[in-house]
Amino acid sequence: MATIKDVARLAGVGLGTASRVVSGKGSVSPATLARVKKAIDELGFRPSHAARALLSGSSKMIGVYIPVLSGTFYTPILQIIDTELRAVGLHMVVAFGVGLGNERRQAIEGVEFLMERGCDGLIVMTSALLEEDVTALGVKRDRMVALNHNFTSMPEQCFLVDHRLGGKLAARALLDHKHRDIAVFAGPSVLEDNIERIAGFMDELDANGIDTKKMWVAESDFSPAGGWNAARELVESGRNCTALFCANDEMAVGALSYFQEAGIRVPHDLSVIGYDDTPSAAFSAPRLTSVHMPWREMTLNGLNALLNRCYGLDRPVERSYPTTVTLRASLAKAGAAAKRKVK
Repeated sequence: MATIKDVARLAGVGLGTASRVVSGKGSVSPATLARVKKAIDELGFRPSHAARALLSGSSKMIGVYIPVLSGTFYTPILQIIDTELRAVGLHMVVAFGVGLGNERRQAIEGVEFLMERGCDGLIVMTSALLEEDVTALGVKRDRMVALNHNFTSMPEQCFLVDHRLGGKLAARALLDHKHRDIAVFAGPSVLEDNIERIAGFMDELDANGIDTKKMWVAESDFSPAGGWNAARELVESGRNCTALFCANDEMAVGALSYFQEAGIRVPHDLSVIGYDDTPSAAFSAPRLTSVHMPWREMTLNGLNALLNRCYGLDRPVERSYPTTVTLRASLAKAGAAAKRKVK
């Protein structure tokens, strides 16, 4: 494989001159430019990514850290980032954890991995990092944005969605359909965004006269298996309810699957509402009503802010995004036929 030294030798120029032609930076005479380009063509020379980075001072790569690479939540977000980066000649490098268990150490190691690869900027989507971990990055923190998490030391670099509002809208959707006997499948209690969405949900129910302390609530792990297991526990408990709120779509899809196997008709016997409005919600059986969180808008604006910081661009950045409920077949009015023990 030809090297830049081979190009310089064949063109009869110095290594620095050949490097200026390859990088496009610096001036050379038209005759010299023609000789170097001819040598490049004859040798079939293609500069390696590492060589380009050395020549330009930029790796043209953006690093992304996510807590786990699974399910239907993170995949669309990674697709959005990758599509936008490719459109401007950049590339994405992804590091990820392995799920619950020492998440902070996983996040620190993931960020270190991305920095060691020479990424020009970082996107982190985890609540596991602490303020002191961000501070320890020093000047490199200036080329980082956080999605779905707020660091008080760098508020302008954090992009959030309103989970408390999302939980409130989920409760409002159930109340509007006359549901008052409601069960909840919450996510991990250590996760900030789960805490916020459940708090918003419970606050809205409390405000409408529902005693939330008496509700059936299960904590699960945001996975389809977690939703399946929680649904089995609900059915085996014999608890009387007409509706179920799942704190994410993956648990809701798992619950729907269990209910179908158990002979419980959704929404005739039990209405189900999810959260996130991921692609899986539109293709579950029945199609899942879900709180539509503006993940795409949050991601795009966070990425725009990072590209502005790293490459001096002037892309638009907004911080307010709409949160709505997407109504589908899994939610129906509560009625006498539906109000029975789920067993």
